[in-house]
Amino acid sequence: MSANPRDMLPRDKHDTDRARAIVELGYPAVRSVLPELLGWLKDINWPVAKVLQPFLAKIGAPLASEVRNVLSSNDGLWKLWVISEVVAQSRELAAELLADLERLAERPTNDEKTEEVDVVARDVLTQLGQS
Repeated sequence: MSANPRDMLPRDKHDTDRARAIVELGYPAVRSVLPELLGWLKDINWPVAKVLQPFLAKIGAPLASEVRNVLSSNDGLWKLWVISEVVAQSRELAAELLADLERLAERPTNDEKTEEVDVVARDVLTQLGQS
């Protein structure tokens, strides 16, 4: 398999071999495909998501920009998974996203309320001692 991370991206939600191979490359080698990797967390129950989640959570603060892109999307469920499964697992990343988490906790959109994004954002803020 190629060492180019773009060539190694999972092809479907069951492609755990490719997911494991891309995790083996490590960070920062996969920096260019972080948006695609976060895309696999749209449903944490997908087998690929189970492989990628711990890896993404360990990246920490360097992931902040890409997570902000997720948090500015219109996909409340994706936001829920990224906050609960990645941001909540990295104090460093959560601290970088403090203002974003405060906005989600205090002024959620209707979709964010429906998906309980505000609840998980408050939980992370509590972990940070910010509530």
